[in-house]
Amino acid sequence: MDYIEELKKRRKESHVYKDYQLVGLLIAEVLQDEEHKSLYIKLAKENNQDKLLKLAKDVAERENIENKGAYFMKLFHGDEDSYDKKQKG
Repeated sequence: MDYIEELKKRRKESHVYKDYQLVGLLIAEVLQDEEHKSLYIKLAKENNQDKLLKLAKDVAERENIENKGAYFMKLFHGDEDSYDKKQKG
Protein backbone atom coordinates (compact mmCIF):
# COMPACT_ATOMS: atom_id res chain seq x y z
CA MET A 1 0.00 0.00 0.00
CA ASP A 2 1.46 3.34 -0.90
CA TYR A 3 1.70 6.34 1.39
CA ILE A 4 -1.19 8.31 -0.16
CA GLU A 5 -3.56 5.37 0.23
CA GLU A 6 -2.53 4.97 3.87
CA LEU A 7 -3.24 8.67 4.55
CA LYS A 8 -6.69 8.37 2.95
CA LYS A 9 -7.42 5.35 5.11
CA ARG A 10 -6.33 7.12 8.32
CA ARG A 11 -8.39 10.20 7.55
CA LYS A 12 -11.57 8.10 7.70
CA GLU A 13 -10.76 6.76 11.18
CA SER A 14 -12.12 8.50 14.26
CA HIS A 15 -9.74 10.24 16.65
CA VAL A 16 -10.82 10.79 20.23
CA TYR A 17 -8.69 13.06 22.40
CA LYS A 18 -11.06 14.18 25.18
CA ASP A 19 -13.58 12.39 27.41
CA TYR A 20 -16.49 14.44 26.11
CA GLN A 21 -15.70 13.36 22.54
CA LEU A 22 -15.99 9.71 23.53
CA VAL A 23 -19.24 10.35 25.41
CA GLY A 24 -20.69 12.19 22.41
CA LEU A 25 -19.77 9.32 20.11
CA LEU A 26 -21.28 6.81 22.54
CA ILE A 27 -24.53 8.77 22.65
CA ALA A 28 -24.67 8.86 18.84
CA GLU A 29 -24.08 5.11 18.73
CA VAL A 30 -26.65 4.31 21.42
CA LEU A 31 -29.28 6.43 19.65
CA GLN A 32 -28.30 5.03 16.24
CA ASP A 33 -27.83 8.62 15.05
CA GLU A 34 -24.20 8.82 13.96
CA GLU A 35 -25.09 11.47 11.40
CA HIS A 36 -25.39 13.99 14.26
CA LYS A 37 -22.39 12.88 16.31
CA SER A 38 -20.89 16.39 16.37
CA LEU A 39 -24.06 17.66 18.07
CA TYR A 40 -23.80 14.99 20.77
CA ILE A 41 -20.11 15.77 21.27
CA LYS A 42 -21.00 19.44 21.80
CA LEU A 43 -23.75 18.52 24.27
CA ALA A 44 -21.33 16.28 26.16
CA LYS A 45 -18.78 19.08 26.31
CA GLU A 46 -21.26 21.58 27.74
CA ASN A 47 -23.41 19.37 30.01
CA ASN A 48 -23.28 16.62 32.60
CA GLN A 49 -22.02 13.62 30.64
CA ASP A 50 -23.36 10.96 32.99
CA LYS A 51 -26.88 12.34 32.83
CA LEU A 52 -26.74 12.63 29.03
CA LEU A 53 -25.65 9.00 28.71
CA LYS A 54 -28.36 7.89 31.11
CA LEU A 55 -31.00 9.75 29.07
CA ALA A 56 -29.66 8.31 25.80
CA LYS A 57 -29.77 4.76 27.18
CA ASP A 58 -33.30 5.33 28.46
CA VAL A 59 -34.43 6.54 25.03
CA ALA A 60 -32.65 3.67 23.26
CA GLU A 61 -34.46 1.08 25.40
CA ARG A 62 -37.90 2.46 24.55
CA GLU A 63 -39.83 0.72 21.82
CA ASN A 64 -41.86 2.26 19.00
CA ILE A 65 -39.70 5.37 18.65
CA GLU A 66 -38.84 6.02 15.02
CA ASN A 67 -36.31 8.81 15.51
CA LYS A 68 -34.48 8.25 18.79
CA GLY A 69 -32.20 11.24 18.25
CA ALA A 70 -35.12 13.65 17.90
CA TYR A 71 -36.87 12.13 20.92
CA PHE A 72 -33.66 12.46 22.95
CA MET A 73 -33.40 16.15 22.03
CA LYS A 74 -37.06 16.72 22.90
CA LEU A 75 -36.56 15.21 26.35
CA PHE A 76 -33.27 17.04 26.83
CA HIS A 77 -34.69 20.45 25.97
CA GLY A 78 -37.92 19.80 27.82
CA ASP A 79 -36.02 19.10 31.02
CA GLU A 80 -33.02 21.38 30.46
CA ASP A 81 -32.66 22.63 34.01
CA SER A 82 -32.29 19.19 35.51
CA TYR A 83 -29.20 18.47 33.41
CA ASP A 84 -27.10 21.06 35.23
CA LYS A 85 -26.11 23.16 32.23
CA LYS A 86 -22.44 24.07 32.04
CA GLN A 87 -21.47 21.38 34.57
CA LYS A 88 -18.94 19.02 33.13
CA GLY A 89 -18.77 15.61 34.61
